[in-house]
Amino acid sequence: MEGDGSDSLVTIKNIERELICPACKELFTHPLILPCQHSICHKCVKELLLTLDDSFNDVGSDNSNQSSPRLRLPSPSMDKIDRINRPGWKRNSLTPRTTIFPCPGCEHDVDLGERGISGLFRNFTLETIVERYRQAARAATAIMCDLCKPPPQESTKSCMDCSASYCNECFKIYHPWGTVKAQHEYVGPTTNFRPKILMCPEHETERINMYCELCRRPVCHLCKLGGNHSNHRVTTMSSAYKTLKEKLSKDIDYLIGKESQVKSQISELNLLMKETECNGERAKEDAITHFEKLFEILEERKSSVLKAIDASKKLRIDKFQTQMEEYQGLLENNGLVGYAQEVLKETDQSCFVQTAKQLHLRIQKATESLKSFRPAAQTSFEDYVVNTSKQTELLGELSFFSNGIDVPEINEEQSKVYNNALINWYHPEKDKADSYVLEYRKISRDDEMVSWNEIEVYGTSKVVSELESNCNYAFRVRAYKGSICSPCSRELILHTPPAPAFALMGSGGIQLEEPITAKYLEYEEDK
Repeated sequence: MEGDGSDSLVTIKNIERELICPACKELFTHPLILPCQHSICHKCVKELLLTLDDSFNDVGSDNSNQSSPRLRLPSPSMDKIDRINRPGWKRNSLTPRTTIFPCPGCEHDVDLGERGISGLFRNFTLETIVERYRQAARAATAIMCDLCKPPPQESTKSCMDCSASYCNECFKIYHPWGTVKAQHEYVGPTTNFRPKILMCPEHETERINMYCELCRRPVCHLCKLGGNHSNHRVTTMSSAYKTLKEKLSKDIDYLIGKESQVKSQISELNLLMKETECNGERAKEDAITHFEKLFEILEERKSSVLKAIDASKKLRIDKFQTQMEEYQGLLENNGLVGYAQEVLKETDQSCFVQTAKQLHLRIQKATESLKSFRPAAQTSFEDYVVNTSKQTELLGELSFFSNGIDVPEINEEQSKVYNNALINWYHPEKDKADSYVLEYRKISRDDEMVSWNEIEVYGTSKVVSELESNCNYAFRVRAYKGSICSPCSRELILHTPPAPAFALMGSGGIQLEEPITAKYLEYEEDK
């Protein structure tokens, strides 16, 4: 196995996220391959099992999985780890142990079965890559030769069989040509000398030497002879190695060849993100504007309603005040009664009759008012209660513009125009629309954009009055269902006549014919 060149170190530094354990969020340490093909640290598997097992024993319910596997778990005590690693430990022992846990990578349940952790393969390839990454990360700290006399030289090779690192001179001395040591496996400088031998989880003394094509996993010869893979199609490890290496190489070449395309798409995604950000802010501003308009309308209506209530209150209080003053005049020594008492003192009969007649009528009227007392005004303001039920319902249904309603179409044949216009339209979903909004505007000859006038209509036709003569007008209509609005219809352009029409009347005389009026158009509309 040859040492890696400096060009590979650059690549190694860019793959850190592939070397992070999904459970502890740190670089893999002794990674194991789960049945779902994701890798996880050996210690993290133990911690997950112990945490779930303790939760099961403590709670005994579905609430046991309270700690997320994506969070770093607290390290278990050594006695707990020993319990799991103990050879005699089984799932069916007196103390129940869980072997099912969610994979931190894909969150699918993983069942380790009766063998537990011992049934998992070590991911030696990932271990090697992590070690290379660690070396690249600490490139400034060189691995020194273990056999040099002081001062030691920087090592250039590490022997996996001797578990030692050597400089070039020491390696030649301790691994001379023609000896057994010359056949030792050596790699680039490393401190990781763990044996790289895959043993079968089912047959612990057998090395992996075949590949099951059905299960897509390495197996030993005993698995094929009488084990779970006896009826499966297997191939030699060298053949599987060659096939998978070719496929992986093609995949890598394809991705490298698409590098410019990926960069272009990344740039496009960045632009789309910025555009989405701008459009989102613009949509928020538009929504705020619409709501502010509603607030302005509500404030205006609120002010108008309060003024009407104040005016009615003042009028009623004035009436009550006048009526009260009249009644106070009936009291003794006040007003009418006092005046009547003075009139009674008159001894001249003619003068008395002259004054008493009118006074009698006034007193009689006051007496009748006492018999049937009727306040001059009402105290109740029931007629001034604001009914907002319809508006509340509409506001509750307030939503975005939607294309969920079919577009109405203006009927050109049934639409007429003079100084008034009758606009008629039809709607495929007539019964599903609550109302319509007819919009019209004068088309300026100077190409000026004239704002649209809007009329709310509850039918499918409308008379538009007071149009200017000899002008082009554009009309369009849209449908409403609650807060959902359809797109506007195709515009209809109509031209008003330049002058009123004339009709011959009698012998050679002429009379101005009355223009087509709203009354005529309303008759057409009713038809």
